[in-house]
Amino acid sequence: MVQTCRKPVESTGEKTVTAVKHQRAPEIRNLSNEEIFSRCVRRFNQTEGDWNAFADAQIEGHRRAQHRFIGGGGSGKHDDPDVVQAGHFTLSVMLMPPGQGASEHTHEVEEVLFVLQGELTVTIQDEQGRTSARALSRWDCISCPAGVPHGFWNRGTGDVYVQVMIGKARPGPVGYTDERIYADEVERTRQLAGARAAG
Repeated sequence: MVQTCRKPVESTGEKTVTAVKHQRAPEIRNLSNEEIFSRCVRRFNQTEGDWNAFADAQIEGHRRAQHRFIGGGGSGKHDDPDVVQAGHFTLSVMLMPPGQGASEHTHEVEEVLFVLQGELTVTIQDEQGRTSARALSRWDCISCPAGVPHGFWNRGTGDVYVQVMIGKARPGPVGYTDERIYADEVERTRQLAGARAAG
């Protein structure tokens, strides 16, 4: 069944019927526009930075806060009731104070970093362990491919805000290259899964 919607024509103010080319997702098929807005809008002033979102976030030099918007992202907190539920990707905003950042890690899918404020230094590592770095400024981005070790840091003097997207609704544990941090990550995500199952 093709759905129709009415859209104002700007030149005359008349309404015309246009055919919708894609079907609504089953979970919103019977929702009103207001119900869709209620379920799908998240405002920054409604978020609180999670300073314990990652296994390395309590280590000096790696402190950062995750503001979750769509899904849990790399935090593993996929059932956060305050976020827009993820369908096929996650979106968050990361706050990094000066001198802080993320340990080198991988994901099973791509991770996009889009700098909103400040300057972010991003590293990637090849299969021989050689590391290269690039500085990204406001409005710059990088799409870190799946399986490529990467890290990012705020080397400046002011806070950095970065939009982060991960190409999966419920990404698995962050693949930290430091074995101790990775062991903590696996245990942390196991505990989160246990809490969800008991919940």
